Amino acid sequence: MKAGAASGLVLATPTIISRSAWAETNFRNDPTNSKSVTFGFNVPQTGAYADEGADELRAYQLAVKHLNGDGDGGMLNTMKPLSLNGNGVLGKKVEYVTGDTQTKSDAARASAKRMIEKDGVIMWSGGSSSGVAIAQQSLAQEMGVVYMCGLTHSNDTTGKDRRRYGFRHFFNAYMSGAALGPVLKKEMGTDRRAYHLTADYTWGWTQEESIANTTEGLGWETVNKVRTPLGAGDFSQYIAPVLNSGADVLILNHYGKDMINSLTQAVQFGLRDKVVNGKNFEIIVPLYSRLMAQGAGENIKGIYGTTNWNWSLQDEGSKAFVKSFGQEYGFPPSQAAHTCYVQTLLYADACERAGTFNPAEVIKTLEDHQFDGMGNGPTLYRGADHQCFKDVLVVKGNENATSQFDLLEVVEVTPASQVTYDPEIFGGELGPYKV
Repeated sequence: MKAGAASGLVLATPTIISRSAWAETNFRNDPTNSKSVTFGFNVPQTGAYADEGADELRAYQLAVKHLNGDGDGGMLNTMKPLSLNGNGVLGKKVEYVTGDTQTKSDAARASAKRMIEKDGVIMWSGGSSSGVAIAQQSLAQEMGVVYMCGLTHSNDTTGKDRRRYGFRHFFNAYMSGAALGPVLKKEMGTDRRAYHLTADYTWGWTQEESIANTTEGLGWETVNKVRTPLGAGDFSQYIAPVLNSGADVLILNHYGKDMINSLTQAVQFGLRDKVVNGKNFEIIVPLYSRLMAQGAGENIKGIYGTTNWNWSLQDEGSKAFVKSFGQEYGFPPSQAAHTCYVQTLLYADACERAGTFNPAEVIKTLEDHQFDGMGNGPTLYRGADHQCFKDVLVVKGNENATSQFDLLEVVEVTPASQVTYDPEIFGGELGPYKV
């Protein structure tokens, strides 16, 4: 977008022109003359990740409710710093539209473009696939509309495919590896042979790479890496060869219904009952979620992995969100719901702090923003790559669950310092503020 002439007024009269007054007004879907502002929530309502999408949408609806001053306020009571005051954003009521990504990049882009061009969204968010997130980030940069990523775990999202108009609160595959390493060493030792089954798209590829780097660093041997199609359903043809591979660990780089199906079938094949190389056969699910654990049932007991957040955390922010969500829907939120709720509040608060909806100014306000009270401890939204750095949870399937939701036991809270890395290791350029 082209710079407006108003920018010159700042230099001439800096003491009497407020930021909201001088901020450039020549940007897409400027809501200045409207009594409301529209957000877009683009989630997988169909496909392999539909369960995650349904919970994301619940969280977005709750966030809008809280932004507009309804309900108990949720994390608006714990978020620090906070500029929002429950009267919408910059005095405008928040409305929303929804779309279905179908967990397909082309469908997600088409849905998001409709939201931008027909519905006039000032920001959109959502998704449970890194391929979808990367496709939408590129669109965000092209269209000049901020995209707050939903659930996306690929290193590429804030690595080689990072974009100025995209922001990720969720952690990534590198962080999962860094957090899991010490726990795997303690629980399984340094002499293991691992077999990877990997979802064949950007998230699976980078998780496989990060986890293999971690385990090989421990001294483990990687026996094989096999790619599987997203939404395969039946994984028996991929699991059968594991039996005679000499591997004593199966690493499932799967998510959503794919993880539920592949884990269930691996257990049905009797892998967890086997002793290989003199060791009990183990299965690892590097990226866990409570929804997946619920779907997999008894099969997840004792299996290690990582999560971005869990509803059982006892910090004030987590308790406030779990209470609000539970009162609204009757059950605790997933990590997908958590990250989407937080992203919505962070964007809205950035607008309030910037004093404008101008995306270039909102982006600058989000970059290197430090906050707390949102469920993960002190958090940095790093400006160099738009990646959040916060504590990461190592979990295992709860072997003594007390309810249908008490499925994951937090065994380690890995501090942000242990999962922080140089922003240049994955390459990529953010691109310009003005498009």
